[in-house]
Amino acid sequence: MTAAVGSSPLALPGIDALRALVGAPPLTSPWMRIDQSMIDRFADVTLDHQWIHVDAERAASESPYGRTIAHGFLSLSLLSHLVGSVFTYPGRKTSVNYGFDRVRFTAAVPVDAEVRASVKLAELTDVAAQEVRVAWDVTLEIAGSPRPALVARWLVQMRY
Repeated sequence: MTAAVGSSPLALPGIDALRALVGAPPLTSPWMRIDQSMIDRFADVTLDHQWIHVDAERAASESPYGRTIAHGFLSLSLLSHLVGSVFTYPGRKTSVNYGFDRVRFTAAVPVDAEVRASVKLAELTDVAAQEVRVAWDVTLEIAGSPRPALVARWLVQMRY
């Protein structure tokens, strides 16, 4: 079960606050709608214009989803924004994307679906003085769907 964040992100002003989150229940971001305009803009930026994403007429007749779907990498890219809406980091000096240990795309995100991130701090590793690497377990939920769009373990290196 996830705890809702509410209207304010949780402030993590230092490494001790991060450390206290290890193993705590997940928190969730607000819902976000993925519309065709967002999908089309992502297709333009990534040069990925596969019809299942951008051709509504063809997707309606040929796709098993009956409509266009978001790119998997669009869903993954939204994690920066969605996780950023769950937490703030007053006092943090830097934050660098370290990569992913695991990403699985488990369900398609149909156009006009709403998604949100469920975020749990799985691990924290001390790297240097005032610097840690955190492993976020993130699930991208789709409103009304029993299956998430993706599950990932996202690594971020932070310095306070």
